[in-house]
Amino acid sequence: MEDEDCPDLVPIGADGAEQADASPGGRIPVTIITGYLGAGKTTLLNYILTEQHNKRIAVILNEFGEGSALEKSLAISQGGELYEEWLELRNGCLCCSVKDNGVKAIENLMQRRGKFDYILLETTGLADPGAVASMFWVDSELGSDIYLDGIVSVVDAKHGLQHLTEQKPEGLINEASRQVALADLIIINKTDLVSEEELNKVRTSVRSINGLVKILETQRSRVDLSNVLDLHAFDSLSGVSLQKKLEHVKTTHAHLDKAIITVTFEVPGNIKEENLNLFIQNLLWEKNVKDKTGCTMDVIRLKGLVSIQGKSHQVIVQGVHELYDLEETSVAWKEDEKRINRLVLIGRNLDKEIIKEVFIATVREEQGNS
Repeated sequence: MEDEDCPDLVPIGADGAEQADASPGGRIPVTIITGYLGAGKTTLLNYILTEQHNKRIAVILNEFGEGSALEKSLAISQGGELYEEWLELRNGCLCCSVKDNGVKAIENLMQRRGKFDYILLETTGLADPGAVASMFWVDSELGSDIYLDGIVSVVDAKHGLQHLTEQKPEGLINEASRQVALADLIIINKTDLVSEEELNKVRTSVRSINGLVKILETQRSRVDLSNVLDLHAFDSLSGVSLQKKLEHVKTTHAHLDKAIITVTFEVPGNIKEENLNLFIQNLLWEKNVKDKTGCTMDVIRLKGLVSIQGKSHQVIVQGVHELYDLEETSVAWKEDEKRINRLVLIGRNLDKEIIKEVFIATVREEQGNS
């Protein structure tokens, strides 16, 4: 087809674009769904797309499953560089198949606001969800319309352990482990295919990688949607629930050499925002924090609640790979409350004592000069 023959992208029912936003002034939440090949990700998405849940969800898939009998509407953008298919489903959901990372599809979807109130974005089995997640922080235009609600990772109870423990060449992180490390919710699927002992091993392995994550166990990816949507894992609304979580997180221990673990520590007192920035930048950007053997600490996910000097409310810290964000929460410090900074880091070569020492040194050093 010649370029000039390509029709403009016209979404089905374009009149929806004229409607008001589903939540006035509100941004639309996006959940990233990831999982190793065969874990049950597609089954989960199909379940969401066909279940009666009174939510208008737009699902963006990397590829459609074969032989979809649903009516298809083809849309090709100018120049034909993006190929999308849109389906309008009986339960009010929308479905879209894209062959890129989904950002273009989201932008096109935003033109039909009022048609949906939630976006699910599926990543391919080997994709790094962190790269997708970070786009919502970098792309400010995208960020004004939507917000990242959480990362959900589906783990296969039967083969999950094998995927999580698979050794990779030096320097590479096992993809399944990375997906677990970045997740806010883990769905351990196909629990009916394993013994309690096998299930326990998968559970332990997941928890050793990510000590902060919530775990759901399912068969055939059937989950209560209220457990998957509206996680508020990346915004200040999670301040209250995060506080409870952080109190119970424990530092985990690696099952394998070089494996991903969770490290958590707390340091009392008020800290200056510039000192916190310095600590995080040393860790994530400069990568000059090393373990006892001289290996660089590789932080995949960072989360915490801190007490910043001059701020009356707790501040939430979020980091994915090299990006991080600080946001004041709605949780105020009480007058007589002991102010504490609690941080959780998930990654490789992490040494709790060294990280804590570096944190204290960075915070204290500058205070001495002030």
